[in-house]
Amino acid sequence: MALRDDRQVARDEADSSPGRGAGRWHDRRMPLTSRLATPADLAALTPLVDAAIGRLLSPWLDPAQVEASRAIMGVDTRLVDDGTYFVVEDDGALAGCGGWSRRATLYGGDHTEGRDDALLDPATQPARIRAMYTHPDHTRRGVGRLVLRRCEAAAAAAGFTRVELMATVAGRPLYEAAGYVVDEELSDSSTGVVIPLARMSRSLAPDAASPGPP
Repeated sequence: MALRDDRQVARDEADSSPGRGAGRWHDRRMPLTSRLATPADLAALTPLVDAAIGRLLSPWLDPAQVEASRAIMGVDTRLVDDGTYFVVEDDGALAGCGGWSRRATLYGGDHTEGRDDALLDPATQPARIRAMYTHPDHTRRGVGRLVLRRCEAAAAAAGFTRVELMATVAGRPLYEAAGYVVDEELSDSSTGVVIPLARMSRSLAPDAASPGPP
């Protein structure tokens, strides 16, 4: 059934990604590349995020939940301005994006209410992993794992020893495969529609500041 096959994409995205010490980020095709996002990327990121929400959440959530998810998800341009947001390209095509933050907001896009730009203390608080999206045409390539590796390395270099994120049901298999554990099962009902989420975190390894190949 389509539902089962589509859900497997998330698991395969996690399972097919190389491990932390693999030294390369590709299969038999061209290697993935990553770089910091710039304001010039924002126009192209909008349809990528829209496709990721619409197509990758649909196997897990009903149509009302998918639509409501758009209100609590999206690109936060503060991350681009802070120089903490990455884009991944697959043979020249924009394949995914995601970032980390030293600010208190845990999830949400520019349009999401309740964001908090307060700076976190690396000595006592975890950095945030934020706004991770893979284009549906580029799943099962290790895009999400590459973004995580870049984010964790940058957070470690900034002095953080732990990271946390808010996972959707579709993203959770990737994070679990990357060593994140669930700290809290919760939901967001700010739109009037209940959307299941999970707060997840992990400690950063001593060598996390070395991200490996881009």
